[in-house]
Amino acid sequence: MTAPLVECPACGRRTEFSPRNAWRPFCSQRCKMVDFGAWASERYVVAADPPEDGQDGQNAQTGDPPDVAPEDQRAR
Repeated sequence: MTAPLVECPACGRRTEFSPRNAWRPFCSQRCKMVDFGAWASERYVVAADPPEDGQDGQNAQTGDPPDVAPEDQRAR
């Protein structure tokens, strides 16, 4: 059975989508890094509602992202 061919999200070249392709769904390490760079430089964004007043995405007590609870609030 042959692996399906997909278009590389970065350059559009047809590439094999299988474990043999270490960069899948990309065709090469270069295309994978180009895509990573686009995310890192915020050329791509995920749509979301703006935060409510007083919510800047940080924990007010620690400055940590909201999914990190202060040490004394973590489940024991």
